[in-house]
Amino acid sequence: MKRLTHREESIMQIFWKLGKAFIKDVMQELEEPKPPVTTVSSIVRKLEANGYLAHEAFGKTHRYYALIKKEEYRKFSLEKFVDNYFGGSAEQLLSYFVKEEKINPEDLDALLENLKDK
Repeated sequence: MKRLTHREESIMQIFWKLGKAFIKDVMQELEEPKPPVTTVSSIVRKLEANGYLAHEAFGKTHRYYALIKKEEYRKFSLEKFVDNYFGGSAEQLLSYFVKEEKINPEDLDALLENLKDK
């Protein structure tokens, strides 16, 4: 699996949300300013070529669907993130959030309790 670009990931988010979708459905989900439909079609075809999407044909129209589950990509993406920015250490990641006050002591206590239960 390879890391998706921001645009590719935003398109995949739509497929994970909708399940199956035509290009027109994807266009409706995109925020303004919307890219040209040709750009979206190109991204979808690239995602299909790279094994992230597949399609069903209805004449000349295609309905696309995700082959990769959101959870699979989330796991891959998070592992890459932790490797790239925290040397693969979940401890360093958690320490960063504590130092930057992105996690409060109550949430940290709850997290520790969950870890003890496992």
